[in-house]
Amino acid sequence: MVGVIGVILSLGLLMYLAYRGISVLILAPILALFAAFMSEGMSAHLMATYTEVFMKNFAGYAKAYFPVFLLGAVFGKLMDDSGAAKSIANAIANKLGKDKAIIAVVLSCAVLTYGGVSLFVVAFAVFPIATQLYREANIPKRLIPGSIALGSFTFTMTAFPGTPQIQNAIPMPYFGTDAYAAPILGIAGGMVMAIGGITWLTYRAKKAAAAGEGYGEHLEEVTSGIDVKELPNFWLSLTPIIIVLVLNYILGRVYYPGIDGSYLKDFGTELSKVKGIWSLIISLVVAIIFTLVANKKRLKDAKKSVNQGAIGSLLAITNTCSEVGYGNVIKSLAAFGIIQSFILGVSSNPLISEAISVNVLAGVTGSASGGMSIALAALGQQYLEMANQAGINPQVLHRIATLACGGFDSLPHNGAVITLLGICGLTHKESYADIGMCSVVIPLCALIVALILASVGLV
Repeated sequence: MVGVIGVILSLGLLMYLAYRGISVLILAPILALFAAFMSEGMSAHLMATYTEVFMKNFAGYAKAYFPVFLLGAVFGKLMDDSGAAKSIANAIANKLGKDKAIIAVVLSCAVLTYGGVSLFVVAFAVFPIATQLYREANIPKRLIPGSIALGSFTFTMTAFPGTPQIQNAIPMPYFGTDAYAAPILGIAGGMVMAIGGITWLTYRAKKAAAAGEGYGEHLEEVTSGIDVKELPNFWLSLTPIIIVLVLNYILGRVYYPGIDGSYLKDFGTELSKVKGIWSLIISLVVAIIFTLVANKKRLKDAKKSVNQGAIGSLLAITNTCSEVGYGNVIKSLAAFGIIQSFILGVSSNPLISEAISVNVLAGVTGSASGGMSIALAALGQQYLEMANQAGINPQVLHRIATLACGGFDSLPHNGAVITLLGICGLTHKESYADIGMCSVVIPLCALIVALILASVGLV
């Protein structure tokens, strides 16, 4: 019982101290060893727990996913520095106009994130355009974070099939799936999020207008102007995104399934476990090369852009690796057996159990990728076995896991939420209610819809 209390205390401290701004790189190993210290018979094995459990799984996660983090960050930086991200957002905003400002901002973010541009790059690229649109439409500025969150943190991150975001890549090795797993569930869940979020934000804008509230006075607001003449052509800017989506599909669904992967036994793996990651890596590499060539004149210092993207990926991957190391230490403790029995005992249905475990851990860690990685590392094999016994397609496990990670992850202590508010120059008090509705409440409703559809056999 003391061990269970230690695990609960460790999780609580992880959530609280991360919210207080302490890096997960520091917190994860310390709190993992704290939980081990509280566990019976483990206090004398702390160093072994650190080097042979925490760091071993830290390294294993980096081996599996570092290329995706690295290439995604480099691609995003190039799309930003070349002006391609702003070109796409500006074209969509101009096409829809100020009368549809909310839809324009959401759609701009969605197109960029669905193409593989990182969430943070999207926020920086779209925010100046959003301020211009919302000011012209006299929509309160406090709704901008909710709009960006809806377009970036929800349906294109977790739901729509083919998205190259890391949250859609993590389940691949566990379930032998690819980025296009369970497309019907993904599209259905994504539409619930998109339509529900836009409806909510539109309602909030109309309510504010009825109360006489406009954009507001923001004297401290500083946004750089956008010189449209300097931006690349819209279709040229969109091409790298199309490359990622189309090539990823062709490789994952056509090419790799048709080749003989028996040689991979010599490497200790099999084609089904790596084809999804391989497809994504190759697609991003080709898109990066295209972006470099097509924007050779616009990229003032391509080497600097690539280097900054690469360096920027390090914090994201090491944070997630630390969370995975933490989760595997917890998994190794005797107390986890009790917690595991409780989680699996919530429902005999692996989809429901998976949805709950991924969501709760994403909320505790404040990270969609971190929470899902911990849950799947600890319970992924059991869920796959349960699904096989119940005749459930592994693709459904993949899509439910991704949908589930995008719920409680966006609680107030989430790093992306805090960064987004900082970019917009707003506070939790001003804007979190709308962020929470668009990226927590409505995605949970979408998850429930997906679970219902999965129960009747739709994939």
